[in-house]
Amino acid sequence: MNKVMLIGNVGKEPEVRYYDSDQPCAMFTLATTERGYTLANGTRVPESTEWHNIIAWRGIAKVVERYVHKGDKLYIEGKLKTRHYTDKRGIDRTVTEIYVDEMEMLSPRSKSMPEANSTTAPATTKVTEKESEPITEDNNNEPPF
Repeated sequence: MNKVMLIGNVGKEPEVRYYDSDQPCAMFTLATTERGYTLANGTRVPESTEWHNIIAWRGIAKVVERYVHKGDKLYIEGKLKTRHYTDKRGIDRTVTEIYVDEMEMLSPRSKSMPEANSTTAPATTKVTEKESEPITEDNNNEPPF
C-alpha cells in the first residue's frame, strides 16, 4: 500500500457506523485544491480540485464523529487502497480510498461555541491510530456500509 499525506477540507458531514461492540467506522470526502497559476509564456493554468474518499476506524473514527464537520480543514496521513466491486446494476466499479493512520484538525475552534463546551476540539488536534489492527482480506477491506 502507498502512504499518502493530504491537507484539505471536508466535503460533507462524516457518515459514522458502528460494527461489533462500540467499534466505529467513519467515511467522508476530502477536497484538496491545487492553486491556479500563470506560466512564463502567459498561459493560465486554472485551479483544480480533487476529491478523496476517506475511511477512519476505531479511535480516529470516534474523534471524527465528535469533532469533524463539513468545511473543516484536516491533515490526513494514511494508506491508499483501491478496491473493486459490482454495483446493483451489475456494473464493475473501482473505488480508491485513503485509510487514515493519522489525522490533525487544522480548523480554528468555532467562535460561536462557548469555551466551556466539552465537545469543542482544540484549535489543532492530532490523532494517531497506533492500536489499529491491520486491514485484512477477510473483511474485504470495505467499510461496513
